Amino acid sequence: MNFTELAAYIDSLPGLGVPGCDLAVYRDHEQIFRRTAGWRDVRRTQPMRGDEVYWIYSCTKVFTTCAAMQLIGQGRLSLDDPVSRYIPTYADLTVKDGDSVRPASRVMTIRHLMSMQSGLSYELKTPAMDELLAETGGNATTRQLMEAKAKDPLEFDPGTDFLYSLSHDVLAVVIEEVSGMKFSEYLKKHIFDPLGLATVGFTLTEEKKKRMCAPFVYDGKGNFLHAPEDENDYRISPDYESGGAGLLSDLKDYITFVDTLACNGISRQGVQILPPEMIQLWSANQLAAKSRQTFDAWNRKGYSYALGVRTRVEADLGGKGQVGEFGWDGAAGAWNMVDPVNHVSAYFAMHVRNYGYSYDVIHPRIRDLIYRGLA
Repeated sequence: MNFTELAAYIDSLPGLGVPGCDLAVYRDHEQIFRRTAGWRDVRRTQPMRGDEVYWIYSCTKVFTTCAAMQLIGQGRLSLDDPVSRYIPTYADLTVKDGDSVRPASRVMTIRHLMSMQSGLSYELKTPAMDELLAETGGNATTRQLMEAKAKDPLEFDPGTDFLYSLSHDVLAVVIEEVSGMKFSEYLKKHIFDPLGLATVGFTLTEEKKKRMCAPFVYDGKGNFLHAPEDENDYRISPDYESGGAGLLSDLKDYITFVDTLACNGISRQGVQILPPEMIQLWSANQLAAKSRQTFDAWNRKGYSYALGVRTRVEADLGGKGQVGEFGWDGAAGAWNMVDPVNHVSAYFAMHVRNYGYSYDVIHPRIRDLIYRGLA
């Protein structure tokens, strides 16, 4: 193994403006690469230490869909169950049809939620949601808000197209209903505690604030502007636990999680959180032609979308890689990779929102250099 190029690339990122970043690569439960670069504070005077906390935004989705796959594997939930079985307000959905609205012609299922083919949008401020927040003094629960979301007309009939949306927030409510536990409690009992994850969670505690890597927002004009530490647009209310974008984590916790997934779902300590056959199902392509065409506009070359994760379906397109590798990324530039064939995993952390360069250039470049270094 030779990761000289990868180290040099990570070291170069602060020169591009990325304030601070951190990358770990594991194989078979062993760390084979680790590199931090840049600074952890707003003034860029304190070097990264490696224990920083970040809002991981959509990297939350991997935890959420993993939880759903646990329940599916136990026979307590089915991919083809109607969402309305668990959230009755989803029984009478409507769909936009030009300037009018009509009843949905297809039933929304758990598969549609997980594969982002539900027809839901990512609109966080709908009339029904705003009304609910006013009625509850801003303290509506996840379930209440996702019930209100059902009053919105869908963008298309479930299963007919792909649209990134609040689907996994709705899935979090389904997990609550099936398990009889609050979403955060389910994650803690069945994923966080078994793997020894001490930092990941929905609450920004004072201890986490002290460790937080300073968050920034890219303005599109070459400037990285500081953002408030407690700012997360997807935390709609104090009682809202977003299955799509609500978690905080440090690198240690997240790499432990994806390392477990890459090693047949078994942690270094021998704890199995998901059997291999469920990992294979989780990462299986779910997109037919129309949905795949829409997903391809995201420029994730060589990938399609599975049950809440991108999945590598073409090894010879979009750079180096392994068919079957899967993972996702987050709004502040975080990225994860799970390669169950080679038992390789990676997690890249940074804290800059609205920086499209992360997805188009940084993430695929890191992936290519990981595989080049392994060769």
